Amino acid sequence: MNKIKLAIAPIGWTNDDLPELGGEIPFEQCVSEMALAGFEGSEVGNKYPRDTDVLKKALEMRGLQICNAWFSTFLTTKPYEEVERDFVEHCTFLKTMGAKMVGVAEQGNSIQGRQDLPVFDAKPVNTEEEWKKLCDGLNKLGAKAKEMGMALTYHHHMGTGVQTADEIDHLMECTDSELVGLLYDSGHLVFSGEDEIAVLKKWLPRIRHVHLKDVRREKREEAIAGKWSFLKGVKEGVFTVPGDGCINFEPIFTILKEADYRGWWVVEAEQDPALANPLEYALKARAYIREKAGI
Repeated sequence: MNKIKLAIAPIGWTNDDLPELGGEIPFEQCVSEMALAGFEGSEVGNKYPRDTDVLKKALEMRGLQICNAWFSTFLTTKPYEEVERDFVEHCTFLKTMGAKMVGVAEQGNSIQGRQDLPVFDAKPVNTEEEWKKLCDGLNKLGAKAKEMGMALTYHHHMGTGVQTADEIDHLMECTDSELVGLLYDSGHLVFSGEDEIAVLKKWLPRIRHVHLKDVRREKREEAIAGKWSFLKGVKEGVFTVPGDGCINFEPIFTILKEADYRGWWVVEAEQDPALANPLEYALKARAYIREKAGI
């Protein structure tokens, strides 16, 4: 089963969008606990050293490697050239760290960071012009990534213009399959109210990176009724690790394995570390994946 590697995102320890969550937890504790819990990879958080020599040494001591790092595109709201410049810099950092994947999410008009807006009611909807800018821009960035020996994969996300199954369909249909992959995130699909298995099956050939995130059903219902922002949902515990919420991951694991998926599965569950001890939940996730996926 070495075709599939397991990683965990640092967002359970320190949150990039809400720096007060885990603000006191140092980088060294985060990566040490990832390794202790039995993971071999990590994505990149805001406390990670940007000096690649320093970061490599810290990770190698713990048997960890970087598998991906979030990149915010602003293809609908900024000049393409500006986005590409930042993208190339980001990919250069990732490539130096040995990663082969770059996960992007369009943040033009996104409300995921707005704590004053309800994530469902105020969700942006792309115009035809915005869709064209986004898809054309992603194809160009995908080609640039390919030139650099990287693969671009798109991260659908709550509070953005690519959140629902229909929006994912539109993005996939209007981009080049050779240049733009899909980052499949179980938690964002279920929080949005989509059929996570249908999306998985439909776009399986395009899925190049996987985020394993669970959802607490009662918290999702509260988020809808209370018109919570995305970040209030995070603070209140909408998300959790696989095996601790309402998602049945066994069919997800089976479908990916039977399709001969090769790459990373990343546990990504942003919670308040004061309420959900990061090491405890990392261990819980690792045990669940071992039990249900045999990995």
